[in-house]
Amino acid sequence: MRGFAGLLIIAAMAVAPVASAQIHVGRNVEGGLPWSVAAPQGASWSLVCRFAPVTYEASQWDRRHWTNKIATTGTGAARGRLPHQDGRCAVTKTGGPGPVAIAMVKDGEVQSDATNDRTRPAAVGFL
Repeated sequence: MRGFAGLLIIAAMAVAPVASAQIHVGRNVEGGLPWSVAAPQGASWSLVCRFAPVTYEASQWDRRHWTNKIATTGTGAARGRLPHQDGRCAVTKTGGPGPVAIAMVKDGEVQSDATNDRTRPAAVGFL
């Protein structure tokens, strides 16, 4: 039992820096890395982006809502931004003709990937 208690203490110590590393972005939930999805022939897709934990003002009653993920779906092209300057995104083709692609830019560096395969997502990221 002592070994288990020791593991819990070590786990708590490992998680504490991550919890304290949360960035509060207020209402500016799209102030970070830009992402762009392209589907030139109108394919449908799902996008999942993950990033370091942030807190934000979801409403006047919920001023410290926590998240580390954005998930959305769409058809054709779309753009958005992550809450801050790190993260990774993957786009999966869900239907329609043609490929889907994802791109991100950070400090002048561009990362992009594309897929026409529903079982292999296109993924990019800066961490």
